[in-house]
Amino acid sequence: MRYLSWFIALLLAGTTTAWAQQKGVPGKDLAAMDKPLPPSQYADKPLPEMKGVVSWKTLAEVTPVREKDRFVPQFSKEINALDKKEVKLQGFMMPLDMGEKQKRFLLVAMPPSCSFCLPGGPDQLVEVVAKTPVKYGFDPVVITGKFSVLKDDPMGLYYRLVDAVAQ
Repeated sequence: MRYLSWFIALLLAGTTTAWAQQKGVPGKDLAAMDKPLPPSQYADKPLPEMKGVVSWKTLAEVTPVREKDRFVPQFSKEINALDKKEVKLQGFMMPLDMGEKQKRFLLVAMPPSCSFCLPGGPDQLVEVVAKTPVKYGFDPVVITGKFSVLKDDPMGLYYRLVDAVAQ
C-alpha cells in the first residue's frame, strides 16, 4: 500500500505542474523545474573508501547457493562478523516514503538514476531504520547503526541497519 501511494504521488506530480503552469503560479520558473538534473559526480564510479566505514566491496562478498528449490545467500566470514554490531556505512539515500525527511529508506552503493529502479543487486543496498528522520539529499551520507545480516528475508534483502543516525 505504501508503494501505491508513492507511485500515485509521482503520477500526480506531472498533473500538478501542468495545473500550476495554467494558473501561472507567481515566483516559480516552472520551465526550469522541468529540466533534468545534471548527472551526479558519483554516477560512474564507486564512492571512495573511508576509514572506519564498512566498504561496499565487503558487503558484496556474497555467493548465491542453491538450496532445494531456491537460491539463498552465503555470506563471507567478514560479513558474518558484522552481524549485530554497530557499524558505519556510506551511500546514497533512496526514499521509501514521500517527504523531505525519511525514517525508513534504502542506503545504496550507487546514486539512484530512476525512481522505479534499484541501482544494484541486494548486496548493494541496506534497509535503514533511523532513530530520527534523516533529511533526503542527492549527496552521499554516512550512517551509523546496528547492522543485521538477513539470512532469509522474505523481501530478498541481505542487510538492515536499525537505530541508525546520520553523521
